[in-house]
Amino acid sequence: MERNAPKKAVHFGAGNIGRGFVACFLHNSGYEVIFAEVNDATVDRLNTEKSYRVIEVGADGTSESIVTNYRAINSRTHEADLVHEIATADLVTCAVGPHILQYIAPVIAKGIDARSEDLSPVTVIACENAIGATDTLGGFIKSPQNTDPSRLDGYERRARFANSAIDRIVPAQDSNQTLDVRLEKFYEWVVERTPFSDHPPPPIEGVCWVDDLQPFIERKLFTVNTGHATAAYHGYIRRKATVYDALRDRDIHAEVRRALAETAALITQKHGIPQNEQQAYVDKIVHRIGNPHLEDAVERVGRAPLRKLGRKERFIGPAAELAEMGADFKALLDAAEMAFRFQRVEGDDESFQLAEIMAAHDAEEVVRRVCGLQPSEKLFTPVVEVVKRVQFDTLSD
Repeated sequence: MERNAPKKAVHFGAGNIGRGFVACFLHNSGYEVIFAEVNDATVDRLNTEKSYRVIEVGADGTSESIVTNYRAINSRTHEADLVHEIATADLVTCAVGPHILQYIAPVIAKGIDARSEDLSPVTVIACENAIGATDTLGGFIKSPQNTDPSRLDGYERRARFANSAIDRIVPAQDSNQTLDVRLEKFYEWVVERTPFSDHPPPPIEGVCWVDDLQPFIERKLFTVNTGHATAAYHGYIRRKATVYDALRDRDIHAEVRRALAETAALITQKHGIPQNEQQAYVDKIVHRIGNPHLEDAVERVGRAPLRKLGRKERFIGPAAELAEMGADFKALLDAAEMAFRFQRVEGDDESFQLAEIMAAHDAEEVVRRVCGLQPSEKLFTPVVEVVKRVQFDTLSD
């Protein structure tokens, strides 16, 4: 039975992506948006200010839209209220960072468990820069710690989980004293259609529904995120202030192009995407991340190096596959080396954790811990050599 009330979405994370991208799309699609957020000041501001602006910046100028019809709940202090909202929502989304998914799963599980089967299933979509993020979130939600195993039978009558790939550059904002968000005009939000074979997917304006998400999410992660991070890490080591400054450097620009040529070789062979189509996509991405109207500090883009050096992430993920294929991965390895050198950067906890791991363990253990690579993999030894070089240089400083 369908609910006659207005459409409602609960969105976890009221940061710039949450407000400027996901919530804006939901608002434009007619949803009331309930932000679930832990920052008291942000919750108070969202409940006090009844609208905010989303400012889209492009080569042809700027445009603005106004987001209204939202509320905010402190998910740390008002869990019961949030459980009720999830139990009666049409849609649950999040943009909190992959490492936070495990922490939002318990309250989502409670909301789904409290949901009446007279309602249509709630759709859960994680909007994160990670492959299979919704599957990861769903695994946490359905774990015995969060859901009684006896309640899993017929779970699809209460919830559907759809993976997604999002692509939109949102640089650091000028001020955190406003809800307004400034971002690029280009966007892509692709969501898998397969969980809705017997039920229509939720209507969200701007979403592209596809049967096979893998080509889209890997193309995005291994082009946009690989390119952005390559420019940032090389730029940081060469003392560039912003990604824009980095890409104006001929050598760094060439490093980015080489890394993206390697990921393009993987993407075209693995997913059957025509080479000219992928090359056009690469050209567009390099132009986007070098947009002078969206300047972003290399320290901000490079933050969280431990996550970005992960096994399925933007450097190690494609390089590992290329190594097994016997294809070139040198530029990706060079970019990963710059990421290993991103240590003790003010404002980034992971860069300090990376420094501690590098100092406390031998290279083989670092590669196992940080990159998730095993000695049986062809990429293992080359990455070990990189780590040894970085460790030597660090001890010599």
